Amino acid sequence: MSKTKVAIVILNWNGKQFLEKFLPFLIKYNPPDSELVIADNASTDDSISFLKQFYPSLRIIKNDNNGGYAKGYNDALTQVEAEYYVLLNSDIEVTENWIDPVVQLMDSDKNIAACQPKIISYKDRDEFEYAGAAGGFIDKYGYPFCRGRIFQSLEKDEKQYDDATDIFWATGACMFVRASVFHQLGGFDADFFAHMEEIDFCWRLKNLGFRIMYCPGSLIYHIGGGTLPKKNPRKTYLNFRNNFFLLYKNLPANRILPVFFVRLFLDGIAGFKFLVEGHFRDSFAVIRAHFSFYASIGKLKKKRKNCCQAKVTGIYQRSIVFGHYLSKIKSFRQMNTKDFS
Repeated sequence: MSKTKVAIVILNWNGKQFLEKFLPFLIKYNPPDSELVIADNASTDDSISFLKQFYPSLRIIKNDNNGGYAKGYNDALTQVEAEYYVLLNSDIEVTENWIDPVVQLMDSDKNIAACQPKIISYKDRDEFEYAGAAGGFIDKYGYPFCRGRIFQSLEKDEKQYDDATDIFWATGACMFVRASVFHQLGGFDADFFAHMEEIDFCWRLKNLGFRIMYCPGSLIYHIGGGTLPKKNPRKTYLNFRNNFFLLYKNLPANRILPVFFVRLFLDGIAGFKFLVEGHFRDSFAVIRAHFSFYASIGKLKKKRKNCCQAKVTGIYQRSIVFGHYLSKIKSFRQMNTKDFS
């Protein structure tokens, strides 16, 4: 029996309302050489009973506990055999022919390890969606942004990013990844739990010389914030802590101290901003994130062994924070391509 070409794996945690809403689109546009799998992260709602009643033929993998996005996928994908995995959020509406363009692109070059489609807002269908837009990048201090999204500034989709191109990171909301490479890297770093684990994964791929791509021929609509809303102290904590994890694991040794010196200053400003705006729990979350990082340095040192094995491209060699807030850069097109290396 030949191996499945594509396995679409949805990691579900208490997402019955999304499964109910979006599974019909997946069933309708699911190509014949692909498998659809629901990996359930120990949901406490009636997701499983809903699936068994209305989609009895769907394969369900039950994880023993909710280990977040990172461990949830790591556990589930040990039980899925395919050439390509599609890691798909449950709050996404797929469109016709959303798989083939990406697979064709990845088939054209075995060095392409991961890829993402064009991601448009489910609610505002002429606007890019926050989590991925038209492909992810990162600045020299570890701040992620996208073609189509700089911090909270979202661009209208005017076909300005309809070119297939190399990117720095592919969104975890819809990541196509070569299964053999996913397992070669040991999957996601489970210590991240959720948020930025996909950026860490992509950076590790690039450290080994692999490519990450954006494919505009594939289109999906994403609600976003389905598990943790944007204004959530837990999300603030994970974003700040995991960003430090990401930097410490992947930066060249000579860049760690200069980058962290600047980040301490910028994170202090962010924490103070939360405080003056009355978001006391978010301000405390920034402090907790820093102390959690300091306590993890010993463990993180052991994870640096595979970093910096190749010249990593796609990093914006300026500060997107200063560029956005001081120079009023609100779109990727305003950035100078010569500042990427």
